[in-house]
Amino acid sequence: MRVRAGRAHAALVLDEDGTAQGWCQYGDPAEVSRIKHRRAYEQDAPAEPDWRIGCVFVDRRHRGRGVARAALEGALDLIARAGGGSVEAISEATAGREAPGRFLYTATVELFEQQGFERVRQLGKHAWLVSRRVEPP
Repeated sequence: MRVRAGRAHAALVLDEDGTAQGWCQYGDPAEVSRIKHRRAYEQDAPAEPDWRIGCVFVDRRHRGRGVARAALEGALDLIARAGGGSVEAISEATAGREAPGRFLYTATVELFEQQGFERVRQLGKHAWLVSRRVEPP
């Protein structure tokens, strides 16, 4: 409702009935101000990005079907249309380990890397700050 009302930014992935299967929340740093591992992030804070990805959510009935990828791609497309700029996220590396889906509310580092993000710095045992530049169309 906040997205449809224009009070928040997200790329929604809808099924054929218009029900959300998942989404990728994004916004400027003031809008998406809550971040994981804040203390580690602020110890050597990078330049403030133009955009931050706050969460990638997929309903558990739709996991493993590319919904997170579609949501992230949609958010990056919307960011490009809004003028682009630097984008950051804090995500979890899952390669070589089992990670419960409920902990992956920002998707995996590996998914972000597939979309052109680079690891900037490790913030926790498996958490990474990732970033990339998105060019306008």
